[in-house]
Amino acid sequence: MTPSIITLLVVAGIVLLIAIGYINHMVEHNKVEKARLKTELNDRIRRCSEVNETFPGQLMTSALKLLLTRLELNATQRLLLLQKSDASLKARVAELEALVAQGESIPVNNPPNPIMTEAKAKDVRFLLETLHGQITRAAKDRVLPANEAKHWLKEIRHLLVVLHIEFFNNLGQLAFQQNQPGQARLAYERGVQYLRKQADPAPYGQSLKAFEAQLVRANALLQSTLEPSSDEVNALTEGLKTDEAEGDWKKKAIYD
Repeated sequence: MTPSIITLLVVAGIVLLIAIGYINHMVEHNKVEKARLKTELNDRIRRCSEVNETFPGQLMTSALKLLLTRLELNATQRLLLLQKSDASLKARVAELEALVAQGESIPVNNPPNPIMTEAKAKDVRFLLETLHGQITRAAKDRVLPANEAKHWLKEIRHLLVVLHIEFFNNLGQLAFQQNQPGQARLAYERGVQYLRKQADPAPYGQSLKAFEAQLVRANALLQSTLEPSSDEVNALTEGLKTDEAEGDWKKKAIYD
């Protein structure tokens, strides 16, 4: 065997080892990427389903329900491509496709869930943030056209304002029912301040007027509780007269 042949065999062996190493690396990389994508898609499905099922009924619309169902369907279809033999995924895809096919006639069964506490308001705000993230990602992946994604991001900002309107109004009404005009005033003051600082307050003009009217009501109730009643005024007047009489008597006794 000549030196040149030996050299060629060595080079061929090195190339083969490099090729095997590269192939192994690619196989491992594909496994890792597939696992990562599965995790990501499952997370998207979970988040879309959570918002879809738990969003308060008074804020949910058929258009929003349809959007969430479309996003969940897309993620489930992509996951099915990675798990083609998964019967439960196939069934879920068929179920979601049937819902999407109904368009805006899609049933909205979310029960109303009044926003009565700070904690509840934060929970709903978190759902809106989750929805914002899903829409942004869907636009990036071109699942949603850019103009549609822009429309929904604007709608999320609107829903956030509507959430605050309901929250402050519920707080104020509850305070009135519990005969706490001071707490009612605080709630409506917060509502007025929140609406006035909106970049575009025009759509919320009616809500602002309603808050201002309730603020006037709360202030009037507070004022009436601070003013003494007629009985208290009479008792106070009689008390002053008695004090004056006693004072005059003591003065007379001293000077006599």
